[in-house]
Amino acid sequence: MSHAAQYVIGIDLGTTNSVVAYASLGVDEPQVELLPIPQLVSANTVESRTSLPSFLYLPGPQDGPFELPWGPATTGVAGEFARRQSAEVPERTVGAAKSWLCYSRVDRHEPILPWGAADEVAKVSPVEASKRYLKHLVNAWEHAFPDAPMHDQSVVLTVPASFDASARELTREAAVAAGLPENFVLLEEPQAAVYAWLAQMGDGWRKTLKVGESLLVVDVGGGTTDLTLVSVAEQSGELQLKRVAVGNHLLVGGDNMDLALAHHVAGLFAEKNVQLDPWQSVSLWHSCRAAKEVLLAADGPQTHKVSILGRGRKLVGGTVSVELDRDDARRILLDGFFPQSELSDRPAKRRASGFQELGLPFESDPGITRHIAQFLGQHGGASDQPAQPTDLLLNGGVFKSEALAERLLEVLGAWFPDSPTKALSGERDLDHAVARGAAYYAWTKLHGGVRIRGGTARSYYVGIESAGLAIPGAPRPLRALCVVPRGMEEGTEANVPSADIGLIVGEPAQFRFFSSSVRKEDQPGALLERWSEEEVVETDPLEATLPADAGDEGHYVPVRFNSRITELGMFELWCVSTRTDQRWKLEFSVRGDDDA
Repeated sequence: MSHAAQYVIGIDLGTTNSVVAYASLGVDEPQVELLPIPQLVSANTVESRTSLPSFLYLPGPQDGPFELPWGPATTGVAGEFARRQSAEVPERTVGAAKSWLCYSRVDRHEPILPWGAADEVAKVSPVEASKRYLKHLVNAWEHAFPDAPMHDQSVVLTVPASFDASARELTREAAVAAGLPENFVLLEEPQAAVYAWLAQMGDGWRKTLKVGESLLVVDVGGGTTDLTLVSVAEQSGELQLKRVAVGNHLLVGGDNMDLALAHHVAGLFAEKNVQLDPWQSVSLWHSCRAAKEVLLAADGPQTHKVSILGRGRKLVGGTVSVELDRDDARRILLDGFFPQSELSDRPAKRRASGFQELGLPFESDPGITRHIAQFLGQHGGASDQPAQPTDLLLNGGVFKSEALAERLLEVLGAWFPDSPTKALSGERDLDHAVARGAAYYAWTKLHGGVRIRGGTARSYYVGIESAGLAIPGAPRPLRALCVVPRGMEEGTEANVPSADIGLIVGEPAQFRFFSSSVRKEDQPGALLERWSEEEVVETDPLEATLPADAGDEGHYVPVRFNSRITELGMFELWCVSTRTDQRWKLEFSVRGDDDA
């Protein structure tokens, strides 16, 4: 039986680190705390940390048993030990599961991770890996609060703003299986970062942001970059924040920076006639993460020693080292990832070869400033002018480096010299801000407070095949009918005006869906005859065998659409018969392209 919630809980399920924040509901003002997360840091040592590295080590026959405070971990170990194992045993370590969740070209229920691992490794699916991270967090919570089970609390789980409907559904599936309550709420990560800033500022935010201004949120984590634009408006004499645009899911972040440094350091080792094997190369990647943080610190040294364990016969048990120069590190990271670009620049889409190993679609161009230029260009005003943010909110561990934050402000200042974008004030905990903001948001939902409006980040369309004579070898033209406008609020629904549309029932069928983050004017019922891939992209298909009345099997029945955005932020599409009282809800099956 369900009990009244005692706490609000915010969970940041990060690409590289996951965090839990919480606040008691029994006080007048939210006091947001971080949950210490017990985890293995070595094979036999458990320590509590404020974050859980989003890595999963799949034990081999020689491993174990691994003991955690709540019991043995027999099928996999998440956290710091798994992150360290990714250097030593990469073929048994899962990483970037969250990025796989939104990659529609694979079946995310299939055991495909670790990607490319040998057949003898018992792989897991992206959904299963995400479930295991969340289950570890649930266990940590219930170990600390045995009288307040997670499924009885008010929980907010964050997702990238760029996650589409199917990626959100997969996240929801993993979360409920891990023990989160059925009614938990999804919140976009950049919005959570804004809520963390609002919590810190109190009512003082109203003196910082004015009507007509806009806030650019740049969230650069370990594996991804997320962009969001928030506007400041006024309603009934009160300032109101509204999320007006989100960017694409960009697979570029701190991990890319560590790898860039590792590539440079590998060259320094080569100058010493030290050739690194794959094991050492992965180890070097992790060593360069620490070097990046040291050398980019405001008071960082001029050089930093990077060492790896020797692997040759003469070096077993020893180490080999090189010195990484601060100036070289700054040049590689600043110019490589935050280059001095023009507002008219766009990310390069060059491919070095017509062949490429299959895997995640990492960005061809790591220049984050060029991606920001494209984002602002896509979401400007009606006169084709790019959006000009007045304020900047930085989030993600990458921006603990003042050098990177200053370079981004410098680039934005060059783009808008007459009124340079200014950074929001206040000391912020960049590693934990998203979880803290999610907990604060959960509090405001129950107690009232400033809310960021915005609804869905995308408009959604269903593909309607044209009727007409069949032509050998040529598919019938496809039109895209808008069923959800961008900005449709949670907890609302819309009847989609259209002529009657034929719905196949009684046999398996695939329903094609599309989305757009840039078409701002399309309303339910808008019918697109043609579109470019830059403005409208195909998402996961919906697949179903819909029940049929006797005699309707294999035939088209006339329907119209009713679309809903649930209170949890999930998208539902109902097909409503125009001749009977029948209704059919289409479910995301999120199968891979090969299964279509």
